Amino acid sequence: METKQSFFSVGFELVLRQRPLPYDLYINSSAIVEREKFVRIFPLGGVLCDADLKEFKRKYHQLYVHESQRDSYLRALAKNELVSDTEKTKVIKDSAIHYLNGLFAPDKEYTTEVLAESIEGCRESVESMIDVLEDYDISKVQKLIADLSFHDFYTYDHSINVSMYCISLFRAWKPNAPRNEIVMAGLGGLLHDLGKIKIPTRIINNPGKLSDEDFSVIKKHPGYGNELIQESHCDCEGVDFEVIRRIVYEHHENFNGTGYPQGIAGVNIHELARVTAIADFFDAITTKRSYHEAMNVDDALAVMARAVGKKIDPTLFKIFTESVNKLKFTGKTNRELPEDFDPCQPHDVLPFQPIKAEVKRNDLFGKEPTNFGKVKTQETPNKKKKAA
Repeated sequence: METKQSFFSVGFELVLRQRPLPYDLYINSSAIVEREKFVRIFPLGGVLCDADLKEFKRKYHQLYVHESQRDSYLRALAKNELVSDTEKTKVIKDSAIHYLNGLFAPDKEYTTEVLAESIEGCRESVESMIDVLEDYDISKVQKLIADLSFHDFYTYDHSINVSMYCISLFRAWKPNAPRNEIVMAGLGGLLHDLGKIKIPTRIINNPGKLSDEDFSVIKKHPGYGNELIQESHCDCEGVDFEVIRRIVYEHHENFNGTGYPQGIAGVNIHELARVTAIADFFDAITTKRSYHEAMNVDDALAVMARAVGKKIDPTLFKIFTESVNKLKFTGKTNRELPEDFDPCQPHDVLPFQPIKAEVKRNDLFGKEPTNFGKVKTQETPNKKKKAA
């Protein structure tokens, strides 16, 4: 007899048909919660047809897959042409939340083993997400996210959305990038707020204006995440922990050197941290939440353009806007967000302010050398300024 925690439920319509099944199917043969007993009803490698699933649905209340086969289930689902991308993404998102909850749930005890297991599970979710988003530009990703439900814990939804945008932006930037680099882009986006497991939930989920004291606590999360990865000594197949560490540590660094925690600038910031910063910003202002309305894409791009060369990388933002299929900005440009705007925080009202100074369009986009996983020096001063 195995406990229910070793299994997860799957929808009848989401089970693979007409091809060898890469996982086993189970049912719970006991009606007593305390005495759940899972029995295999269909073996790995067997081929199901529509009539089989119809009969299963008639006979059984729910189907289950063993937790050890979650990756196989997700991979098969991502390539199942009979299921819509929205339905696929909902399942993948729920799977990612399952693993993020292993890290962020306040009743969970953090250990190196928990971190390794959660990151491995997150990697599996990202792999499946990459398959679903294979032909998606930023615009299509944004529409897909709009169709998904959100949860009570802002960090979960936001991190998953950021991961999806990171995958799409990185592919637009480097269409010939090997899959392992795309996985690191998506996984870095999913884990960018890892350090928040050490931040009180009351601060993380506060949609109002944070006090100076609480904001100083929030600003510690990149450092916390950096320490967690450095001290864990995890080893997960297919995960470059040095790349993930730098994304976690550097995603709040600003392109002009005014960010935190190190105050580094330009290409000294890891390229995937710069990708994450754009995805982070865009999701924070375009995803509808219970406490604020979303900006439309045109207005969001116009607001982000005000931060080009300051908070975000000009070259990457140009690629980002092209991926949204916008050749020119048509949104309102008479407002901007303050330099200390934190995309990782929920906001009941986005803190817009009047524009301080006009930015010439010709200055918005520049070219910067890029290098995956390495640091390049540049003449931009590294002098630490006011954190943004």
